[in-house]
Amino acid sequence: METIFSPSTFCPLFSPKPPFSKTLASPCVQPKSPSLLLPKATISNLKSPPPQSLPQPKSWFSHVHHGLAALALSLAMNFCPVSLTDPAIASEFDVINEGPPTQSYVVDDAGVLSRVTKSDLKQMMSDLESRKNLHINFVTVRKLTSKADAFEYADQVLEKWYPTVEEGNNKGIVVLVTSQKEGAITGGPKFIQTVGDTILDSTVSENLPVLATDEKYNEAMLSTAKRLLAAIDGLPDPGGPQFKDNKRESNFKTKEETAEKRGQFTLVVGGLLVIAFVVPMAQYYAYVSKK
Repeated sequence: METIFSPSTFCPLFSPKPPFSKTLASPCVQPKSPSLLLPKATISNLKSPPPQSLPQPKSWFSHVHHGLAALALSLAMNFCPVSLTDPAIASEFDVINEGPPTQSYVVDDAGVLSRVTKSDLKQMMSDLESRKNLHINFVTVRKLTSKADAFEYADQVLEKWYPTVEEGNNKGIVVLVTSQKEGAITGGPKFIQTVGDTILDSTVSENLPVLATDEKYNEAMLSTAKRLLAAIDGLPDPGGPQFKDNKRESNFKTKEETAEKRGQFTLVVGGLLVIAFVVPMAQYYAYVSKK
């Protein structure tokens, strides 16, 4: 498309010289004949305008499409959460790698013990070590992922903290896993022989799991320490709590509950995915049909 402008329009822009310059080569100074301009103007008027791009249709369908896609993604993340970082994994190995406590007898990684409980345990274990030369550590963790149960983890902690038989001979370790509501006791040969298998078994099966089920973690550790001290000193066993008549609640869902949740999730996500694909196709069909 050609557009004819007046010579005076371009002269100030393309000619740096003043208007009274006598430069003959400049097209701005040499005026053209009006007869020569008419044909070009006629041709310019006859040419068709250039094609313009069609505006993109904006409809509420696009907003609905993006909204449904975002809703489907949100529901998928809620039903199937993916944990990028699990603090229980880190703390579980931190307890092993940091070694035994130097100023106390307690490693409360789960953060469930009070200051009073820690102080009482330190006082009792310090007195025991000074009298009987037995050292007992108390450890709490939130969750186990590297080992199957608390017993394997307790043995791992003992081997890591006291790698030789001489170092771990008189050492004992009490482990309480808060999420699994279970505990374990392990130790060196001198510790096991002094306490006795009967007290060890009853403490692990009564004090730690029963009180942990009721989330009485402070009482679980203190009652365990008292039973161990009584066995070491040759005093009567104070005994431990018993399970109630009602069954212990499980932290895992049943097969029927899992199947029901899976069916609901599949139905919701499947419906949203179908809508996310159908709405754009309907929008395109409606746009094409209007042409």
